Amino acid sequence: MNMMVSNPVPAPAPLKTLPDTGLSMVMMRDVLLKTMFRKSCETAREIAAAVCMPVPLAQELVDIIRKAGLVEATGTLHAGKGGDMGFQLTEAGKARALDALSQSEYYGAMPVPLEIYKQQTRKQSVRNVQITRDALLRSMGHLILPPNLIDQLGPAVGSGRSVLMYGPPGNGKSSIAEGIRAALGDHIYIPHALEYAGQVITLFDPIVHTPVPVKPEDPNCLRKTGPRFDERYIICQRPTVMTGGELTLSMLDLNYNPVARTYQASLQLKSSGGVFIVDDLGRQEEPPQSLINRWIVPMEMGYDILALQSGEKFEVPFDTLVVFSTNFHPNKLFDGAALRRIFFKVLIDGPTQEDFLKIFAMVAKKKKVPLDEATLVHMLKQKYPTIDYVYANFHAPFLLDQIIAICEYEGIPYQMTPDLIDRAWENLFVSEVEFSH
Repeated sequence: MNMMVSNPVPAPAPLKTLPDTGLSMVMMRDVLLKTMFRKSCETAREIAAAVCMPVPLAQELVDIIRKAGLVEATGTLHAGKGGDMGFQLTEAGKARALDALSQSEYYGAMPVPLEIYKQQTRKQSVRNVQITRDALLRSMGHLILPPNLIDQLGPAVGSGRSVLMYGPPGNGKSSIAEGIRAALGDHIYIPHALEYAGQVITLFDPIVHTPVPVKPEDPNCLRKTGPRFDERYIICQRPTVMTGGELTLSMLDLNYNPVARTYQASLQLKSSGGVFIVDDLGRQEEPPQSLINRWIVPMEMGYDILALQSGEKFEVPFDTLVVFSTNFHPNKLFDGAALRRIFFKVLIDGPTQEDFLKIFAMVAKKKKVPLDEATLVHMLKQKYPTIDYVYANFHAPFLLDQIIAICEYEGIPYQMTPDLIDRAWENLFVSEVEFSH
């Protein structure tokens, strides 16, 4: 993504003083010492970049720790580093760093206190996003959908409430869910890590969060403006967490690493400000009713309850659009009370014959397979009657990929013939035959 940030979401204010961090001096001291120890930072500029603080504040923190005898100046100016003064840990500083690492391996960016992050979450809430019909159409323009489906999805997405998409497999529920995320559009601020009760919870996850390039300050500008927002945050696209059959209830809790003695944020906390997609609902080891029961309070109250290893429980924001997707009928998954708590239910059915032919033609053009009218007639009149004329969106790419594979194997140009359709069809459905043992 090459576009530079032009963001309507209010930015977290840049840090002006050490108290602005909201952290105790002990926490800041230990994070800085561990970072210098692990990353071998030497200058105030390098230290500032590593702990994500403005250079003046990093220098102020170094000076405080230096007076405590934990850091010393090396007495050398680094010519290749802007002539900056070098610093290193004293023996006492190394001992303190090792002691701090034995309590928690976390180092790097200064964490953001949970209470401060809650304020930012409210500013960038997914419920603040104004979704328009045009935005949804743009994000799903590559899909051929029933005319009324966009108008069903619009209010659901715009409300920021839960959505259940159900219907037969292979009709684009996952693609629609991805389109919903794309329609959200703007960018939000994600902290590297959170702090609660002296514990650090890592939040930024490169698998979930996609950073957006920030336009660098002009180095020739005489007047330096300084940081434009709190550097402990990263500007990212609104996140998407997508899970399928692998989802377990434990993934919705804090993940504690007993070796590193650090916490990793739960999946739904990582999805704050974005979309949490539960694909293939009903295929998980956990019963669907149990999964929904776990989500009921967060979805209704806007907060979730997590627990530390000590057993202490605390509230975190629950600010995510939850999209459930299933091939089962909702009545087979949930009781009436659970269904009432899912705000919107949208049926994603298979295409009509007319839409199926549009999809087939579009996919064939993309894959450079020339259409053949006689072959299409053969497919519609000889093949689809055998499955009661049930069309699915995935049929076109599947059949065409099969035809391409056959053509490439036999060394012939891409083409469409009744024989090739017959051979491709054999892999689309497996005959129910008894095996002899």
